[in-house]
Amino acid sequence: MAAHEATLEFDYDRPSRAALVAESVAREIGEIDDDRSRTTLERTDSRVLVEINADDVIALRAALNTWFSLIDVAERTADVGETALESR
Repeated sequence: MAAHEATLEFDYDRPSRAALVAESVAREIGEIDDDRSRTTLERTDSRVLVEINADDVIALRAALNTWFSLIDVAERTADVGETALESR
């Protein structure tokens, strides 16, 4: 059982945006987990939940940094795509 856990909750203005972000990062589930941390991802309507369980605080911090970065890149990429579509 993990000694440390964190839940990251991201709310978006519409379900399609939440789906885009969730699908963008979902492929990393299981790929970047290791023997010290595990992550799950869930999307419900306009909300994305990332749950991290880690054996120690160092592994938790590393996983948090990774998932915040992945979500940030997905959000910024979605912004660029929306801007490009709007300028047509």
